[in-house]
Amino acid sequence: MSQGLQAFVERQLKAPCPPPARAFAKALAGETGAHAVLFYGSILRTGDLDGVLDFYLLTGDERRTGWRGWIARRLWPDVSYRELEIGGRVLRAKIATMPLSTFGKAAAGGYLDTTIWTRFVQPCALTCAADAASAAAVKASICAAAETAARYAAALGPESGRAGDFWLALFRRTYAAELRVEKPGREREIIRFDPGRWNALLPLAWRSAGVDFEASGETLRPQLREAERRRLHRAWARRTMVGKPLNAARLVKAASTFEGAARYAAWKIARHTGVVVPVTAWRERHPILAAPGVAWRLWRARGRR
Repeated sequence: MSQGLQAFVERQLKAPCPPPARAFAKALAGETGAHAVLFYGSILRTGDLDGVLDFYLLTGDERRTGWRGWIARRLWPDVSYRELEIGGRVLRAKIATMPLSTFGKAAAGGYLDTTIWTRFVQPCALTCAADAASAAAVKASICAAAETAARYAAALGPESGRAGDFWLALFRRTYAAELRVEKPGREREIIRFDPGRWNALLPLAWRSAGVDFEASGETLRPQLREAERRRLHRAWARRTMVGKPLNAARLVKAASTFEGAARYAAWKIARHTGVVVPVTAWRERHPILAAPGVAWRLWRARGRR
């Protein structure tokens, strides 16, 4: 892991974020005992607190028993929704939780999953950490995510091009491999927001990952050995094969374990349609069973307009 990449990631993790979001993160860490909390997503870029904050809670290696523990160890992360009043304002957050050690292995490409290193090669901020060791482990994981993403960008991207061309190729392939609903051109939005960041990151990550390359102005040409290129293509083929089934299994898990799902759905409906759906105790306990009734209520309400 090169010093250049480490310095880049350290600056990123110290990026400013809205003070209420940082307060929310510290509250979550205090309640759960998480080793670290990462803040990411559109609000990190825009500061618009009207939307849903995105947090990753990185915990210790808690061993849960029973069927829920078996599922959690294989279909991470656990997902929940939380509302919290801070400074007289109600903030909303979607929270993903997983062990820090699992996060690190996933970021380094140690699993067939692509979601962690694809997500965390993008900007994120370390809002709080329990101690220096936890902060160092998070930094190492984010560096590993950049290296993993850069290797696949070299193998899946063009023979030569600008840094943005390689990142665009990577994100298109990962979106195609995963079961995601992304509007067309989403990958361009990611790069367009801060192209200078992506231009600087790719050569740093290639050097750190041991990927040789030639540079002529803004044009880059990775020099992968043929054996390494074949290895990466084989690895990518395996990830493509399991990507959609793995994501589908996670959706099934989330449908039955998403804490706060009814409140999250009610907020989304009100935000996008103006229809207020009361969150009853039964709807909280049985969000899937309640869904048809909520859909009927929404249809009737919109029909009266």
